[in-house]
Amino acid sequence: MDKKLTIPTRSEAAVSDCWNLSKLYPSHEAWQKDLEIFKSAIPKAENFKGKLAESADTFLNCLEFLRTNGLLSERIGYYAFLRYAEDAGDSSNQSRYGLVMQAETEFSAAISYIDPEIQAIPDEVMSAYLLDSRIAEYSIMLKKILRFKPHVLTASEERLLALQGEAASAPQKAFEALTDVDMTFGTIDTPDGEKPLSQGSFSSFMINPDRALREKAYNQFYGRFEEHKNTIASLYAGSVQYDVYQARVRNFSSARKAALFPDDVPEDVYDNLISAVHDGFPALHSYYALRKQALGIDTLRHYDVYVPLVKNVTTNYSYTEAVDIVIKALAPLGSEYTSTLEEGLLGSWVDRYENKGKRSGAFSAGSYIGDPYILMNYKENVLRDVFTLAHEGGHSMHSWYSVRNNPFQHYNYTIFEAEVASTFNEQFVAKYLLEHADSKEMRAYIIGKQLDDIIATIFRQTMFAEYEHKTHQMYESGIPLTVDSLRAAYRELLEAYFGPEMVLEEVSDLEGLRIPHFYRAFYVYKYATGLSASLALSKKVMEGDESDRDTYLNFLKSGGSRFPIESLKLAGVDMSSPEPVRDAVEIFTALLEQYKKLL
Repeated sequence: MDKKLTIPTRSEAAVSDCWNLSKLYPSHEAWQKDLEIFKSAIPKAENFKGKLAESADTFLNCLEFLRTNGLLSERIGYYAFLRYAEDAGDSSNQSRYGLVMQAETEFSAAISYIDPEIQAIPDEVMSAYLLDSRIAEYSIMLKKILRFKPHVLTASEERLLALQGEAASAPQKAFEALTDVDMTFGTIDTPDGEKPLSQGSFSSFMINPDRALREKAYNQFYGRFEEHKNTIASLYAGSVQYDVYQARVRNFSSARKAALFPDDVPEDVYDNLISAVHDGFPALHSYYALRKQALGIDTLRHYDVYVPLVKNVTTNYSYTEAVDIVIKALAPLGSEYTSTLEEGLLGSWVDRYENKGKRSGAFSAGSYIGDPYILMNYKENVLRDVFTLAHEGGHSMHSWYSVRNNPFQHYNYTIFEAEVASTFNEQFVAKYLLEHADSKEMRAYIIGKQLDDIIATIFRQTMFAEYEHKTHQMYESGIPLTVDSLRAAYRELLEAYFGPEMVLEEVSDLEGLRIPHFYRAFYVYKYATGLSASLALSKKVMEGDESDRDTYLNFLKSGGSRFPIESLKLAGVDMSSPEPVRDAVEIFTALLEQYKKLL
């Protein structure tokens, strides 16, 4: 087969298209050296056992031990993770990833006594510690630890749980190895020749105007998941079972409550999101009715929901052109923000294109040392990838500001906040592209893209969140998680969200088996709450003055110094209320009316 028709190997990728991890480690040997240093520190954790209430000096030494080795753990961990993400098929990457996970599991076990011992320190002693100026920079971390007191077990029990860390990740690792490396999806015959079908290229086929081609790619893609459905269902069931186990041993009433507790997010926020989105079903179903009419088809199928409705409008942006769009769109955030981001996107932050063995999708991986790296699988003919670049750039700039304004022990912001910074950027890209649209058709195309993005980020991620809640509730109530029960639960949601216009395929509910985020339970709802918040905040910055911009930048700088609901309130939006989600649905409805007129 012609080389152009194949997905390149990692060794074939141009160096200029790959991230530069030298700020983390200049070589594998340097990483190995730090791994050994980290491993040698593990036995030293015992030095503080039973002594944390003795004196402020001993307590401070323990905190500094945690900081030093936590920083080292993050550094060696990110390097191993990023190498594994760029090519999971490389045995040396697999080895590094395995070695660091093993070491981190041992470290977690060695320090597992610390949280229970901190919890056991008498209140008057802890109060005195918190007044010590040397301990002041650890106060936020300590207050968060103390909050977990009802859910922290004895030192020996915590050690047993910590030792399970590596084994607990087995379902996710097996899922990634199966779907990103071992599974092959074949090729699709297109008017431009035979093209490889993969996790990365699937979205390109789904926006192709040729309906027969979309249908073939869809069925061929999900046909591979059909072949492995029992294995993947078992992996996901194992992940859910472990979530429930962890929640129960830590005295939480449910897995969802346990997942929301660290961010101090009330379960009402989750329920309000689902309720507000359900209230928006009439508008969503109206959109699908419009899509069916605009496509001129008798039945709307699952492979019809991503193709642009505006005819004869195509986009093709090179990577550098995409960067230019993003930077110009974000100009209202000021020169420090845009110049830093531009240098990173064109420099060493981004791993740009797909290669064999590379993780699908995109992510930003910010750490305290090194650059806030971005993994992309950029496609020039997929407009969504321009938005994705802005999205991940938002995460990376959030990390960049947080690192420069917080100590290590509380620089790491929550995912709840992270999804605001990322989708915020997407609003500015949409505005920029609309302002520079050179035709009515292009304007309609971009508004259609905005609608699709709100569907993908608010409606669809809420559907995913509802599915996660259902599957965990099923197991918690004694209902076995099987291929059939998982597919039935997912199909019920597909029918509710897509409404009466959609005719589902027999394999459509297999989509529930291919979502990698499900292996990090109760995460995806934050996409929906994040976009709802960012719609409100971006409007304030777009329509406001420098003080509104500075308020937003201060939110980015706050890092993990506050719980997310409080942090966002200070930024100007109250996510404890359902109103931001309802407002987002109203924005969707207004955009839909504009879209109908343009079409």
